[in-house]
Amino acid sequence: MSINKMSNPNTVLFTWFNQYAGISLKTPSKMLVIDPVDIKAKNFKTVDAILITHEHYDHLDPPLIEEIQKTTNCSVIADSASAKKLQYAVPKEKIQEARPGMETKIGEVTLKAEKCNHPAQAPVTYIITSEDNLKIYHTADTLPFPELALMGQKEKFDTVFCTVGIAPNATPQTGFEIARLTKPPLAIPYHTANLQSQEEFAKLLKKELPRTSCLIPEQNKIYQLSKRI
Repeated sequence: MSINKMSNPNTVLFTWFNQYAGISLKTPSKMLVIDPVDIKAKNFKTVDAILITHEHYDHLDPPLIEEIQKTTNCSVIADSASAKKLQYAVPKEKIQEARPGMETKIGEVTLKAEKCNHPAQAPVTYIITSEDNLKIYHTADTLPFPELALMGQKEKFDTVFCTVGIAPNATPQTGFEIARLTKPPLAIPYHTANLQSQEEFAKLLKKELPRTSCLIPEQNKIYQLSKRI
């Protein structure tokens, strides 16, 4: 099964392709790739947009982005520090700078940049809303921050990716706090090379937030997300 083949309404496919924040998202009409590193460009035959959260090596690989962009002619949406590093790798008309509060469209898919609590120059997180209003929050490798509670109430996320390791001060507990604040029906622990940290997150979620389900993803496996009614 290829992630590029899916076109079912009310669903989004995703693949977690590295131990960081690398995610491919296939909506009914668009293919999005977030923070591609540690992967070959040939894995991305069709891409509509690349989203970059910040300039750290585990999130930004300019030569890889240049190769993907040239092959697919996709748009690139990046935080200001990453956009600067990409100015000679991506055509000017194909790159858009993302700052918290910025909203843009890729066809009928809405992308919104939000705050990110992480020691980088100008990091962002992304809210992706599919054509069918399935709302996914990619949190990069943020730590919790108070505004997440109001954001969760306002946006009513269907799925939230929660950082549980590798990034500075990130733990299963900080990942759980992101889920506690945003209260999605589904939380996905990522940004870790340690299955134990994902399992610890899942235990916290089951104990403290039983209405939120947990999906522990395996790298390079395809998963389907849908809106819960």
